[in-house]
Amino acid sequence: MTRSTRTVDEQAFRELVTAHERELLLHCYRMLGSFADAEDVLQETLVAAWRGLDGFEGRSSVRTWLYRIATNRCLNAQRDARRRRPPEPVPPFDPPTPTRRGEVTWLQPYPDALLDTAPGPEARSSAREAVELAFIAGLQRLPPRQAAVLVLRDVLDFSTAEVADLLGTTATAVKGALQRARARLDGQVPDHAPRPGSPGERDLVRRFADAYTADDVEGVVALLTDDAWLAMPPAPHEYRGPAAIAGFLGASAASRAGRRFLLVPTRANTQPAFGCYLAGLDQPVGLLVLTVRDDRISAITRFLGEDLPRRFGLPC
Repeated sequence: MTRSTRTVDEQAFRELVTAHERELLLHCYRMLGSFADAEDVLQETLVAAWRGLDGFEGRSSVRTWLYRIATNRCLNAQRDARRRRPPEPVPPFDPPTPTRRGEVTWLQPYPDALLDTAPGPEARSSAREAVELAFIAGLQRLPPRQAAVLVLRDVLDFSTAEVADLLGTTATAVKGALQRARARLDGQVPDHAPRPGSPGERDLVRRFADAYTADDVEGVVALLTDDAWLAMPPAPHEYRGPAAIAGFLGASAASRAGRRFLLVPTRANTQPAFGCYLAGLDQPVGLLVLTVRDDRISAITRFLGEDLPRRFGLPC
């Protein structure tokens, strides 16, 4: 965009930024871990861009300019504890003592329908890892500016100089932050995951759904890795290992007095997922996401929230 095009009407502005909205939403989600907060910050970014359009000098691309605004808006949002940490829900039954209390209670799933298809096998693999729940949760445990540097450099492939300019810091500071972030995130993304939608993944997911909806705790446990986790954002309760997970699932089933779950398949964060309902489709209770490693399930993330299925185009 040149100086002669800086003064534009709203329609022209929309055409200018529409091509970048989806990737900016995903960027905000990586930074914040919450889909709802990412939507809010994206709107703030677009409003700020519109208001600041006359000051855009064209020294960088429109995309880079928008990423500067979005990144700094995300950093501002992370300073707001009220926005970042939702209230802890009260369980409808007395759950077993958790293995630990999770820190990232604001984590939410991201609909695969909003992900762009990458052009090649290597790009698809990289894009998949950069949105998996383990990676997103790992980013939330980093200091915010470290997370911003890692996303801008390793995921979005901005240069060190560009990241320094975006964040208003030095190249030396960027290199140091990136080194520390990489060290802390090492091993956060599970490997040996089957190809999304492969026959092996489909069979494993089908067997899980059959066992889970039948309250067949033993059947679910048989599909888990030895180090599997069950988490339930925004509740902080986390259960590690088949025995602990079985204890929670058994207590949950007993509390429902025969009322079973219905699962409607979808995909979130490039992973198999389900809209979760009680008593047919008239009572949504959240979204369930599976992390698959080899031929087993290494994590079950049961996101609580009646409105979550709606975000995935499911009945609500």
